[in-house]
Amino acid sequence: MKATPIDGKAIAAGIAAESALRTARLREAGTVPGLAVVIVGDDPASRVYVRNKALACEKAGLNSWVHALPADTPQERLVGFVRQLNADPTVHGILVQLPLPKPLDARAVIEAIDPAKDVDGFHYQNVGALVVGEPAFYPCTPWGIMKMLEHEGLAVEGLHAVVVGRSTIVGKPMALLLINAGATVTVCHSKTRDLGAVTRQADLLVAAVGRARMIGADMVKPGAVVIDVGVNRLPDGKLCGDVDYDAVAAVASRITPVPGGVGPMTIAMLVANAVRGAEKAAGLAAAGETRIA
Repeated sequence: MKATPIDGKAIAAGIAAESALRTARLREAGTVPGLAVVIVGDDPASRVYVRNKALACEKAGLNSWVHALPADTPQERLVGFVRQLNADPTVHGILVQLPLPKPLDARAVIEAIDPAKDVDGFHYQNVGALVVGEPAFYPCTPWGIMKMLEHEGLAVEGLHAVVVGRSTIVGKPMALLLINAGATVTVCHSKTRDLGAVTRQADLLVAAVGRARMIGADMVKPGAVVIDVGVNRLPDGKLCGDVDYDAVAAVASRITPVPGGVGPMTIAMLVANAVRGAEKAAGLAAAGETRIA
């Protein structure tokens, strides 16, 4: 068996094209979608991510603003700035790039964002909506994975899905999205005993731990669908995922590569969320509403 690669780059391009069409419709109606990105400090990786997000927005026809604040920005000033963006009618999405420099309280900053503009899906109100299966902004990476599975015609209902990783950004919301879609879900983490015994039960395996090539072929059920969220840099500078791609591809039925798998989907869903925010502001919410229950 040789797994079929899932081309996240191509799927993301299709979603981006749809976002561009929706943006064009909004522009004709007098609304230009706008995304404001706030970055605090000079973390090189964060700056790369922010630049890529801004470029994706501009390519889809959105207005995009990057607000770079110094690392010593006080908590009160950052929260106040976020509230100014909340009040700006030209801004339909707000993203505060994480991690924030210490001693800033990321949770307090996220909670300052208007839930209707929280395109990352991290505000408690959006998290609560995800828990009960209501329409909301969902975190972009797990939401992108769901759209990827949908594009590939991979029905989730009834599958045993195993998520390796319990982060609030990927692992936990991924598990909730899969539960809402009808999967039976197991979440594994650093305290899981005999990890391989659990992952070998998975019809759908999602690896999101940030450890290079942690998932080997002996940890994968033959014919399983394997989604690799990890992005790790090896000593030689090359990127790899949490999955040993070549070994696991000989066992799985479908697999995402790194790079070119989940990564492009994350940015595509961010842009889609920003467009959706503009649609709601313009009274066109039905075009962007999605429910998983």
